[in-house]
Amino acid sequence: MANKENTEVLKDEALKKQSFLNILRASLPIIGLIIVFIVFNALTKGNMWTSRKLILNQIYVVLISAVGVFFVMTLGGLDFSQGSIMGIASIVVCKLSGVNMILAIVGGVVAGALIGAFNGYFYVNRKIKSFIVTICTMFLFRGFIKYMASNSPVAASMKVYDYDTTPIKLGITVAVLLISYVVFRFTKFGINLKAIGAGEKAVMFAGVKTDKVKFLIYVLAGAITGLAAFVNIVKNGSATANVGNQLETQILIALVLGGMPISGGAKVRFENVIVGSLLYIVLNNGLIMMGLTTQAMQLIQGVIFLIFVAIFADRENLSVIK
Repeated sequence: MANKENTEVLKDEALKKQSFLNILRASLPIIGLIIVFIVFNALTKGNMWTSRKLILNQIYVVLISAVGVFFVMTLGGLDFSQGSIMGIASIVVCKLSGVNMILAIVGGVVAGALIGAFNGYFYVNRKIKSFIVTICTMFLFRGFIKYMASNSPVAASMKVYDYDTTPIKLGITVAVLLISYVVFRFTKFGINLKAIGAGEKAVMFAGVKTDKVKFLIYVLAGAITGLAAFVNIVKNGSATANVGNQLETQILIALVLGGMPISGGAKVRFENVIVGSLLYIVLNNGLIMMGLTTQAMQLIQGVIFLIFVAIFADRENLSVIK
């Protein structure tokens, strides 16, 4: 009888310890963001705080694009084509901006959605792993971008600068976040998304059309990045041959820094997108303000990235990257 009671006590202690560790892991990205901001603000003698408007201006594109990849990673997939989607959609926005600004926005979203559908088709219908499909797409459409913008940047209409205001860019970003949050937390679609990431076979037996959900997620991810392309052109006014370059890496680092489990599933939280994007931009700007070389910045970012992957990786499901 005593042994049974001791066993129960040990189980309770183990559960309390695990609960504490889970809370600590969930809080780590927010704690990290606060610490990084304070440290870099001190090291740069207050320049980090005075440049907060610049940081806010830089976060729009990464944050909006990260929402789509967040959905993809929630179901256990990966998407390395976001930079190329950004490039193609940015060129479309530039080309159509001279005709009509609403048409330019719609054109960017549609262009992104079509590339997302391209990814989704080969991933869902041809059963090719998501990271293989999207890496191929990345190189394929990067070639188109180089071809269309190699001689000179593709310039947008001067009208785009009328939209380069904080209320418009912030409004688009907040709208994307709010709508995505509601869909993720309070709709059947969002529930199915997390369930697929946790265990696709069980969801299939429950009658959910998993292939349809996965295809729609890639279309949605592309469309969201197409919208981010409009914000990108509003900021820059043209699309160069390097537009969107390394965006997929920035998004992946941002999501992992935000505590996003690589394998997706039930442990995913929408806050991962916001906190991670802020942490990445603050970290990147802090390193630049300190005058570090590109090599040193990449080294520091790589070390931090590995640490966060080690902390937040779900080792039980890590092999189930679709």
